[in-house]
Amino acid sequence: MTVVTVSGQIGTGARDIGRLVAERLGIDYVDQEILVEAARELGVPVESVVTHDERTAGLGERLANMLRRFLESSAAAGAADPMLGSGGLDIVLGRTYTEAAAEESQQEVSGDQYIDTLSRIIRDLAGHDNVVILGRGSQVILQDRPGTLHVLLVSPLPARIAYIATRDGIDVEAAAKRLHDAAHGRADFHSKFFKVHVDDPSLYHLTLNTGRLSQDQVAQLVCEVAHRVAPSSDRA
Repeated sequence: MTVVTVSGQIGTGARDIGRLVAERLGIDYVDQEILVEAARELGVPVESVVTHDERTAGLGERLANMLRRFLESSAAAGAADPMLGSGGLDIVLGRTYTEAAAEESQQEVSGDQYIDTLSRIIRDLAGHDNVVILGRGSQVILQDRPGTLHVLLVSPLPARIAYIATRDGIDVEAAAKRLHDAAHGRADFHSKFFKVHVDDPSLYHLTLNTGRLSQDQVAQLVCEVAHRVAPSSDRA
């Protein structure tokens, strides 16, 4: 049973690396986009965002069922916030780091409600084991969970700007601005909700520089450490 959280500086290719790690470990991969799609569908397999193979074919349905259970338990506990209904959970989960960090200026759902929703969903994901979770404070939410590997991806600024320019098909100046804005949002999100510096290495087991290592090399190292961090019964 393995749970890996991946947090990456903007422009380190964290999403691609997270998917690669999950593929090599033979476990599920979940990020913001997949959660949003599952929240939108609520009960319909999310075939558009998961790989069409035997292992992941039911991931969308499992996520939708998990989110439905979450909504039902919230309702049973008396949570009446309309933003957590089946028509709004995708909006809550779909907020960017910047939008979530600026939540105090909005009235739809409080910051406490937002982070409670996010934390419970991430804990539920981890509770089923065998998953790679990308970002969203998962390294803090699951910091004390045994058998969980927390990974931080870093890279020199010029390399990250170049990565975004290539990925998004924009010039270097536009890429630098996009990175700057997104990086501030990521930092503010973790500072506001978790009172941590997101790139503090003490939050992680493993910090890897994607400017010096290929995505393939990074994924291989993460998988090797994940096997060592997994509970001893899984390694027997």
